[in-house]
Amino acid sequence: MSLTDSQTVVTVVAGLAILAGLAGVVVPGLPALPLCWGGVLVWAVFGGAGMVGWAVFAAATVVVAGGTVIKYAWPGRNLKRTGVPTSTLLAGGVLGIVGFFVVPVVGLVLGFVAGVWAAERLRLGSNQLAWPSTVQALKAAGLSMLVEFAACLVVTALWLAGLLLA
Repeated sequence: MSLTDSQTVVTVVAGLAILAGLAGVVVPGLPALPLCWGGVLVWAVFGGAGMVGWAVFAAATVVVAGGTVIKYAWPGRNLKRTGVPTSTLLAGGVLGIVGFFVVPVVGLVLGFVAGVWAAERLRLGSNQLAWPSTVQALKAAGLSMLVEFAACLVVTALWLAGLLLA
């Protein structure tokens, strides 16, 4: 196939979108699961894969929907069980966004940690009580990222299998 072949161009564009989605798990501002799903959609519609493309797209849709639900439900359940309120996570998110602009790259993480710790410090009134809650919030954020990355990897594997079968 040559780059003038429209199906090849569509496949390359879809692959780049999926790759950007994989990177989006750790890069702020890139919506990981929607990018992976969109890449598969573009490939299914314009890539000339036929029924294989649509089957891969259907499976990717199920994986993305399930991954999105699990990404929020599982860590949220763990946080509720440990007693970390939603307002604490909101404070961490707001300071994480501020930190992203103040200190590029690492500011997001630093701001999130500082925001969660400060909110828990104000709520609980003690450094010794605030730190365990901060650790639990960090574990939940990490779990959410792992679930999202796993869903993106499954979508990528489905797309690659579809490329081989089409």
